[in-house]
Amino acid sequence: MYSVRTFAMVMGIIFLVVGGMGFVPGLLAHPEHAADHPMAVRAFDGYLLGLFHVNFWHSLAHLLFGILGVFCANSVGHARGYARFVAVAYAVLAVMGLIPGLNTLWGVMPLHGNDVWLHVVIAAAAAYFGFARVPGGRADPRTTEVRA
Repeated sequence: MYSVRTFAMVMGIIFLVVGGMGFVPGLLAHPEHAADHPMAVRAFDGYLLGLFHVNFWHSLAHLLFGILGVFCANSVGHARGYARFVAVAYAVLAVMGLIPGLNTLWGVMPLHGNDVWLHVVIAAAAAYFGFARVPGGRADPRTTEVRA
């Protein structure tokens, strides 16, 4: 059974890897429809693996979420807080990705296209570990105690 600490560590590592990949020019494609979303920040701008629009700030955000996840994996409380933060943040990012003008965070960070569904999946997984999953057993709905 996976714990919230494992979730924080695994997500942290994934975010670190993906964030690092965003700084490798060979992994960034520049499709013809890239001009559909004019970006003010063009540093390391492209589609990671041809699917996810990233730029410098987007990749940096992934690195920061990754560092936070790795550090928060040290305890259940920190990991649960991280999962809750990721759930809320990524749900907000998914909604922003659907709104014109906000879907590029005013030209600073791309949030549109395939990023929207990926943000929904990440938010749902984080919500499960942060809000729904009870470690070690069933929760008694009348108290905050966990029974084995």
